[in-house]
Amino acid sequence: MKAEHRRLFDGFDPDQYLIRENLSFASLTSFRTGGTAAFAVSPKTPEAFGKLICRLTERGTDYLLLGHGTNVLAPDEGYTGVLVLTDQLNELKITENVLSAQAGVLLHTAAIAAQKAALSGLEFAYGIPGSVGGGLCMNAGAFEHSLGELDLRILSCDPAGRLLTLSCADCDFSYRDSIFLQKGYFALACEFHLKPGDADAIKAQMDAYLERRKQTQPLEYPSAGSFFKRPKGHFAGRLIEDAGLKGVRVGAAQVSEKHAGFLINLGGATTKDVTDLAALVQARVKEHSGVTLEREVRYLSDHD
Repeated sequence: MKAEHRRLFDGFDPDQYLIRENLSFASLTSFRTGGTAAFAVSPKTPEAFGKLICRLTERGTDYLLLGHGTNVLAPDEGYTGVLVLTDQLNELKITENVLSAQAGVLLHTAAIAAQKAALSGLEFAYGIPGSVGGGLCMNAGAFEHSLGELDLRILSCDPAGRLLTLSCADCDFSYRDSIFLQKGYFALACEFHLKPGDADAIKAQMDAYLERRKQTQPLEYPSAGSFFKRPKGHFAGRLIEDAGLKGVRVGAAQVSEKHAGFLINLGGATTKDVTDLAALVQARVKEHSGVTLEREVRYLSDHD
């Protein structure tokens, strides 16, 4: 560990952090691309997370936050700052009709736990590959539902490392947007206030959603799901298909032939392959239909 990284933890309890070096972004992201993260730290509690963010901010240290890595592209050149991971924030519990999950819990896992407890509201999240923290940041959703529609209480951390509790109304949720993206807040845990239901009926709905995913999405290839946001009055996949782009490749990145809204890694793609393909798609769709596609996937090198 470099000396400057060791000094970050002066006065901290080392048992509250999992520290790793030289992690491959390809193992941390669903697109399976990117270089190496030189230094990664996983806080084990929300309080430890807040202390770390405070320390990084005070010292002006470059850092990136990464959850389950399902909606991001990592730089091919790697990253030399501090990569902060949420994988150790993985507690999940249910008390009556409240499911409490920390940021690193998968939405898929939370949906299964809710079903087993006969709680309804998270059916649409079954099959979403992201984590609770990342899902809240992006207001993840599917099948005309999203997390921002639920009754939520969220433990957050501001950019100065202060912990605060937010209601759903505080979060300014909109389509694939939230206060977490707008102001650089972090979602560390969430209470989902759900409704009692019939476990068998909930399972049937979840299975139906998953079957629709299997029939319409290229789940057999690495991707980040829908690459572009849905333009008002349109569907991104339809616009891309109408522009004749299904199956178009740049390197080992391809516009899926199964669902044109997905850009996939055929095997061995670089992040540059994917970003170049995304730029090509945006230019062709703009030329064909006049619609500007806005990407849903975040580029970590943009520091956004």
